[in-house]
Amino acid sequence: MLCEEIKAKFIDIVGEANFEDNNASLLAYSYDSTPRYQTIPDAVIAPRTKLEVAAVVNVCNTYKIPIVPRGSGTNLCAGTTPVEGGIVLIFKNMNQIIEIDQENLTMTVQPGVYTKDILEAALSVGLFYPPDPGSMHISQIGGNISENSGGLRGLKYGVTRDYVLGLEIVLPNGEIIQTGGKLAKDVAGYDLTRLYIGAEGTLGIITEAVLKLIPQPETKKTMLALYHDLEAAAQSVSAIIANRIIPATLEFLDQETVKVVEDFAQIGLPTEAKAILLIEQDGPEEVVARDINKIGLLCKENGAFAVQVAKTAEEALQLTEARRTALSALSRLRPTTILEDATVPRSELAKMVRAINEIAKKYNVTICTFGHAGDGNLHPTCLTDARDEEEMALVEKAFEEIFAKAVELGGTITGEHGVGMMKLPYLHLKAGAAGVEAMRSIKKALDPNFIMNPGKVFAMSPREGVVE
Repeated sequence: MLCEEIKAKFIDIVGEANFEDNNASLLAYSYDSTPRYQTIPDAVIAPRTKLEVAAVVNVCNTYKIPIVPRGSGTNLCAGTTPVEGGIVLIFKNMNQIIEIDQENLTMTVQPGVYTKDILEAALSVGLFYPPDPGSMHISQIGGNISENSGGLRGLKYGVTRDYVLGLEIVLPNGEIIQTGGKLAKDVAGYDLTRLYIGAEGTLGIITEAVLKLIPQPETKKTMLALYHDLEAAAQSVSAIIANRIIPATLEFLDQETVKVVEDFAQIGLPTEAKAILLIEQDGPEEVVARDINKIGLLCKENGAFAVQVAKTAEEALQLTEARRTALSALSRLRPTTILEDATVPRSELAKMVRAINEIAKKYNVTICTFGHAGDGNLHPTCLTDARDEEEMALVEKAFEEIFAKAVELGGTITGEHGVGMMKLPYLHLKAGAAGVEAMRSIKKALDPNFIMNPGKVFAMSPREGVVE
């Protein structure tokens, strides 16, 4: 609990209406979308300007109060849980699209803008913002940048990192810096923009971002390829890429996921299929038609028993929206749903799918798999019950083996969800001891009092500044 003196300082900065320390109100900010992680913060603060953010950070740094920047709380690695208490910083008052610059193809935004609103604003002027995390309807751009969010269009268009040109950042000491800008080239010193993308709020607070936009694609087509076995679907993904075709979307769902999504969405998904690929291509009309035709042939050659092309834009939208509901649909089946992500090179996708199934059988746990097959990013999703300690112990062992297998195949423990608290024990599998220590060194240099989102990415004691 904050003392009255410090509480008065915060209220003086942001106003009484933007400071909350009522226990009932704090409960909503004690957890995110990750199961089993919850800690009540000491207060929630909603600054109105970057200067207010800087002033709040100054107070936190002076008194060594932990501070956790938070978007909509859609995080899936316990990255926005206030594990050390302290302040949760929200951006409901910093939610403006500042500018759309059609000459430079950029958009300047505050951190509280919803991802979907950014896309719609770009489309309204004939431009396009490609990153589309599954939570894009409710996630905020500040959170997207902090986690380097991916999405369904990641194969062709890349992830959030590929569309951030510049940032305005409040450092842990309260100073404000600008990185990058509306530039095609900039090699003046270290690339601080890239450093802060995916840093999970552990190095500072993003208060503004310059985003890259591209011309809106002329047209798009959507198709489903249906399979009697998982590996044939995975092999089709490799075949499509090997033939130098890069779809805008190339998604994978196993049969259990398809059944649950169909029960939820009721749009006629083929539940008899052991696996389906959801494929979308966009661009010039003649290119899209050629690519979709070739992709359909490749899928059949690699074991698809049927290929279906959406006949209308409405049908295509239903298919992509159904894929976005996968987590919501699966979460209806058991009390606890653990959505993970592990990424491997596309050429290893079939091996990874097989390994996930074998590991699930080994530990007798239920794991449904879907994900961004085109970029090798799979989402093994475990349906369980956190109250069953024995089962949860098996779930943890299963995921540890899944992460180890991904790294063994040349992949990583997380492609888009981040490390946060949930994957903290596994970071060494990918980064190695020296890599983790290098990250700690950066953290110590920029945040010597360890106030920024403590307890995330790697183990540190933020109160004493001692590495555990």
